[in-house]
Amino acid sequence: MKSEIKPLVNININPCKMCMPMGSATAFHGIKKCMTILHGSQGCATYIRRHMATHYNEPVDIASSSLTEQGTVYGGNSNLKKGLKNLIELYHPDVIGVMTTCLAETIGEDVPGIIDEFYEENPGYRDIHIISCSSPGYGGSQYEGYFEALYAIALSVPMETEENDRINVITAPLSPADIRYLKQVFRIFGLKPILLPDISDNLDGIHAKEYDRLPQGGTDIGEIRKMGGARMTLELSGLTHKHSVGDLLLQKYGVPCKKLNLPVGLRDTDAFFQVLSELAGIQVPDEIKAERGRYLDAMIDSHKYNSAGRAVVFGEPDLILSTVRLMCESGVMPVVCACGAACPELKTLLLPELEKLADMYFTEDYTVVDQADFKDIEQMAKRFHANIMAGNSDGRRIAGEEGLPLVRRGFPIHDHVGGQRLRMLGYEGSMEYLDEITNTLIDTTETTFREQLYDTYYKGSLIDEKGAESSDETESKRDIMQKKTMEHPCYNCGAHKYARIHLPVAPACNVQCNYCVRKFDCQNESRPGVTSKILTPMEALERYRLVKEKMPNLTVAGIAGPGDALANWEEVSETFRLIRKYDPEVTFCLSTNGLMLPMHAKEIAELGISHVTVTLNAVDPHISGQIYKYIRFMGQSYEEDAAGAIMVSNQLAGIRMLVESHIIVKINIVTIRGINEMHIPEIVRTVKDLGCYITNIMQLIPVEGSTFERLEPIPLKRIQEIRKECETIMPQMYHCQHCRADAVGTLDKDQSIDLGGAVNPVKETVLTEAPVRFAVASKSGMIVDTHFGHAKEFYIYDYVDGEVRFIGRRSVEQYCNSVEECGEKEDNIQKIITTLDGCHGVIALRIGAGPRQKLEQKGIMAINTYDVIEDAVRKAVSGI
Repeated sequence: MKSEIKPLVNININPCKMCMPMGSATAFHGIKKCMTILHGSQGCATYIRRHMATHYNEPVDIASSSLTEQGTVYGGNSNLKKGLKNLIELYHPDVIGVMTTCLAETIGEDVPGIIDEFYEENPGYRDIHIISCSSPGYGGSQYEGYFEALYAIALSVPMETEENDRINVITAPLSPADIRYLKQVFRIFGLKPILLPDISDNLDGIHAKEYDRLPQGGTDIGEIRKMGGARMTLELSGLTHKHSVGDLLLQKYGVPCKKLNLPVGLRDTDAFFQVLSELAGIQVPDEIKAERGRYLDAMIDSHKYNSAGRAVVFGEPDLILSTVRLMCESGVMPVVCACGAACPELKTLLLPELEKLADMYFTEDYTVVDQADFKDIEQMAKRFHANIMAGNSDGRRIAGEEGLPLVRRGFPIHDHVGGQRLRMLGYEGSMEYLDEITNTLIDTTETTFREQLYDTYYKGSLIDEKGAESSDETESKRDIMQKKTMEHPCYNCGAHKYARIHLPVAPACNVQCNYCVRKFDCQNESRPGVTSKILTPMEALERYRLVKEKMPNLTVAGIAGPGDALANWEEVSETFRLIRKYDPEVTFCLSTNGLMLPMHAKEIAELGISHVTVTLNAVDPHISGQIYKYIRFMGQSYEEDAAGAIMVSNQLAGIRMLVESHIIVKINIVTIRGINEMHIPEIVRTVKDLGCYITNIMQLIPVEGSTFERLEPIPLKRIQEIRKECETIMPQMYHCQHCRADAVGTLDKDQSIDLGGAVNPVKETVLTEAPVRFAVASKSGMIVDTHFGHAKEFYIYDYVDGEVRFIGRRSVEQYCNSVEECGEKEDNIQKIITTLDGCHGVIALRIGAGPRQKLEQKGIMAINTYDVIEDAVRKAVSGI
């Protein structure tokens, strides 16, 4: 079945935006004879060139200062100056735009200062206008980068303040076709615009036999100088900008400024032409009035179809604002308006539009969000039952996945040809846009109505021949899984006659739960599990074989600790492989906290593990973070909200992967007073949507020495009430017995202690080498991650016959409690050495000179490393 994951707050999966330099490069491409250079790594320039070239279908040259590791450490001024010189000698530009990247901004490069030095060292290049633009990728999206470049241009170009009859036109990001339309309209009104920028020719050129490296189109630097004396500035953007060129020209040169929405749709195009009429001192020309009439007729033609539209609109803020206003006045209901940039103003501007139309349609569900992720957009599209999308081609994956048609507008459009020629400005551009939206809705209706009728009236009925069709293979797999589940005592309360065995081969754990004390007793059923000993995979096979001979009703072999199964994956997977070879019919299951599930879900399925229990105590990162003292992930420790975010993200992603692989998933939930008791129904709803089979809501059992040792458990009566409430959502487990990590037998008769001697030790005769023993300093039990002086216990491992075997743990008194105390506890080091008797070597993250000398005097090798324990032991052996 298809599963669903509710994405975590503040975690970007697929952001609905691109970085600032992308927008800055677009703006600079609207300046005549201008070349750009990116001060940063070469990959950034390649990324921008690729996106622009595939959208505009034109060659796009962007130079790079190619910062390397050395430049990052010592500064990249020489790289930038060399890059400028090469660029000038190769292209001979009039203007150079210097954009910064994350790398340059992070190391604090003084780009204006470097440019001044360049002029001093190269006085012959002073006639070339070099413009610095701060555009770190982390500073915003391509939308902010675009306006930042326009502001940098207007700020750095010396203006002529003598009054002239020009009209400054500052535009939000538009297509070259729309820029050409603006130029045409100003000609019709007899007005002389200075466009900033003008990408109409540079990014949508004509076919020529010879390629001109230097862009010959765009606004000339001489024209830009006249902006300080212009009659008026028209800023065509409906949003407020931190760095507004219109505000700059008004404050610095007194040029009046009028801000308008992009002329898209009836209202905003009317307002635009009214302003042009006033500036020109003439009536709106008849040819434009005729265009308006045709657009009104098109709106009437389409209105009977548009009421069926429930749209997702995404992309840059001005595109969203204009599209939503056009849709609302044409009868299409936008239910999701999602902007990748940080733009809280968008909600204020759009909600009145949406509320008015929603009241007419009796629609209650719609939303406006900024800083959106495509994963968020996908979830909202499903939640609000959208049937059309409008935005750039980055939304095509959602469109394909959810079966939504996509009307392409904005940047980038990579999967279609002609993105640079798409129009939306003016009455004609609005009509083209509206026709495309309406026709897409008609196509959707024509191609899906039969499927909708089938789903509504026939699917699942007695005459549903299509639904009755299924392959023999699918039916066989379903029957096998059903049989295994019926014979699994933990997944079926009626399976008490069947026995299970837990094989304790997983001592290490990668999380520290606040309700757990880990002394070979941390079990994923959220209680202090117990095991008599840790088994190797071979010992686990021997134990299974002997128990199977004594218990013919043994149907399930599971691994439930005493640590986490996935934190000991090598031993766990080997155990399952050995047992599968011995007994092909056995049902495999394992328990895990879920931290490493995304990394091992595929292997779990390949091993034939059919049932997995995941301890999931929260789906809210903040709540989850309160349940763990710390987690260990990818060699790092995390606490509080960071730990919670990683845990929930990995748990939900891993569960989804398991369900998609047709693995039966049970969810264990520990009910913790004051932390997650009110949150449990939300957990159950979430895992139900993911496709899990059953949930097991459990009572906290306080463990002495744990953080929650004094936390009063929720009464069993209240636990039952929560189970009953959640039973309306999905099936609940009522028969959990809090099994040991080495449990054997049926649920009502555990025989783990009685059968403790059932394991015959592996015969010593199989050993051909003497074991080499190591003491490992580790907090996680997975990685060598602890300083020798900070270790409170050591993991003991033997290397024998090419295998690394875990033997046990030895507790010691910490040698070094602080920097001041280190080296002052002579008796402690002697006690540690005594405790480590029989070890050939000690492996730690760091070992000081003093302890190292004393260890080596006793014949104990000291090894410094940061590595996975098993790998560290193997490398240590090779060095002996």
